[in-house]
Amino acid sequence: MTRRILVTSALPYANGHLHIGHLVEYLQTDIWVRFQKMRGERCIYVCADDTHGTSIMIRARQEGRSEQELIDDMSRAHQQDFAEFGIEFDNFGSTNSESNRKLCGEVWSALRQAGLVEERSVTQLFDAKEGVFLADRFVVGTCPKCESKEQYGDHCEKCLSTYSPMDLKDPVSTLSGTKPEVRSAPHLFVKIESLHSFLDEWTSTGDHLQPEMANYLKGHFLSDELRDWDISRPAPYFGFEIPDAPGNYWYVWFDAPIGYVASTQDWCDAQGEKLDDWWRSEDTEIFHFIGKDILYFHALFWPSMLKTAGFSLPRRVQVHGFLTVDGEKMSKSRGTFIMARTYLDHLDPAYLRYYYASRLGPKVVDIDLDLEDFQNKINSDLVGKVVNIASRSAKFVQRGHLSETYPDDGGLFQAGAEAGNEIAKAYDDCDYAKAMRLVMGLADRANGYVDEKKPWTLKKDPEKAGEVRDMCSVALNLYRQIVVYLTPVLPELSNDSANLLGASFDAWQDAGTPLVGTAVNEFKHLMKRVDPKKVQAILENSKTAAEDVADHQAVGKPTEDDGGPLEAEPLAAECTIDDFTKVDLRVARVVSAEHVPKANKLLQLRVSLGGGVERTVFAGIKKAYEPEALVGRLVVVVANLRAREMKFGTSEGMVTAAGPGGAEVFLLSPDSGAKPGQRVH
Repeated sequence: MTRRILVTSALPYANGHLHIGHLVEYLQTDIWVRFQKMRGERCIYVCADDTHGTSIMIRARQEGRSEQELIDDMSRAHQQDFAEFGIEFDNFGSTNSESNRKLCGEVWSALRQAGLVEERSVTQLFDAKEGVFLADRFVVGTCPKCESKEQYGDHCEKCLSTYSPMDLKDPVSTLSGTKPEVRSAPHLFVKIESLHSFLDEWTSTGDHLQPEMANYLKGHFLSDELRDWDISRPAPYFGFEIPDAPGNYWYVWFDAPIGYVASTQDWCDAQGEKLDDWWRSEDTEIFHFIGKDILYFHALFWPSMLKTAGFSLPRRVQVHGFLTVDGEKMSKSRGTFIMARTYLDHLDPAYLRYYYASRLGPKVVDIDLDLEDFQNKINSDLVGKVVNIASRSAKFVQRGHLSETYPDDGGLFQAGAEAGNEIAKAYDDCDYAKAMRLVMGLADRANGYVDEKKPWTLKKDPEKAGEVRDMCSVALNLYRQIVVYLTPVLPELSNDSANLLGASFDAWQDAGTPLVGTAVNEFKHLMKRVDPKKVQAILENSKTAAEDVADHQAVGKPTEDDGGPLEAEPLAAECTIDDFTKVDLRVARVVSAEHVPKANKLLQLRVSLGGGVERTVFAGIKKAYEPEALVGRLVVVVANLRAREMKFGTSEGMVTAAGPGGAEVFLLSPDSGAKPGQRVH
């Protein structure tokens, strides 16, 4: 019987761009969903931007625009990044939607009717300089449990304890850098202790959680009385005002998970489906994929809300660990805090999809992106093993046909078909690392077959043309079988391979039946080796990137800008808009950079404006930048500057930069999402 499955990932916060740590979750979820769809299950994947909270309000205020404008821009950026990484949602919504507002009211009414809501005064930290009560993520200090410094006000990332911001030692407001005051205001609370026995049973029975997560909840929370959940925030606050409590707003963690239901509602409205079939049905399995830092909300508060409001409970809450890079926490100073867009500007997203899959298992452990291992593994597994099978056989039969009957291969294809069940179980169990090991084992055997048959040698003898075709037919069928098993991880490779063989790679059962007599199209390069220069360029760009990387965290402390630079170089004479538009500023990508012999200040850059249009530019930035760090970087160039003959060559434009000169030169770069050739207005 076909399963009906609803899948969600934690909602990305609309206060920052995606980074590669976020992608651990979304790629893990996308792989699982693609696998289920390949197996013929009815599976939909919904998500949304998490848009409410004080941090959105403060950032919009600082940028001089509305909250709606801010979250709309971030939604576009998030969805573009997701799409380029091959992450496919059936619906991607927003928590700031009417469907979510309506569902929040429905859940709230159920909590009220159940007598679970209580009002009482709360003493809270207040930033007098900014005029706001401080949300948990706007306070940093020392964890009261383990003494770790620089922890946020709601939980400790070191020991995973949760607490009130009032419990933090030496608290500081991240908005102004000042010590917060203590003030009181009325708040609304949900008394989830009355659901203690239900939560104790739900978290410890079945396989709703990984065992280590169930044990963690039991040892840290369920072994004692559950504290009431503070569910409201006083004005000013960006969110939904509570209908029966004017001047108060639902806390972001109340309406964010309800966003899962609202996104499903939006999908149902578009598809002509009924929401109750997905959220109030025993026939639907609900799977949440989340990071370990938000377990408390998804395994205690969220089930309490669902049960009270009469919605279905999750079949599974799949928890994953954090990402480290080269064995350490991601760091801006080392260039390892890598934004999704920075990665996409340099490397094939398939590389990261596969590397994460090769490291993700069913247990809640952190995974490490070892950059040297990353390069070696992609080059060895994907290029040296998988693609190698096709590249060493397809060219001998391209523009021809596979054998009309499947040749004798010594049982290789049958063994691969039988391995499909074990590989499928590994995918279903979220043990992608095991699935990848099993698939690479099949690739090793297929390469061994090619090595033994040596088609490049057989091809020299015209009388052995039939033998060559049989051998290549076996190799390409083994290749197809392997790529079918890799399709959830590498959908683009699957599409390209389907074009090569003119056959479907979309269904899991395709791996069980060999292709015979089908045409083989012209072989085209399927995947390149990882260029170490591009990996280095990512690190260099990440060191200097000024992107907002907030993830449910506050906007940084405002800075005081002195007037020194303006005094050193006063403003130029006033110009008109007509004067300004004469200068054609364009986004360009540096495709090469090199030292200019005997020039103390110059680097020679080759920049691309897109569409094959390139320019040579000599830039006086030699003392500030190493050439290899510039390759792949986006810059802003004066594209219509008259070419200038120099003794080193012809300069066909100018890159824009700031600073007094020498080693203090700072190239101007466009924000995430810009593309070569776009005009700067």
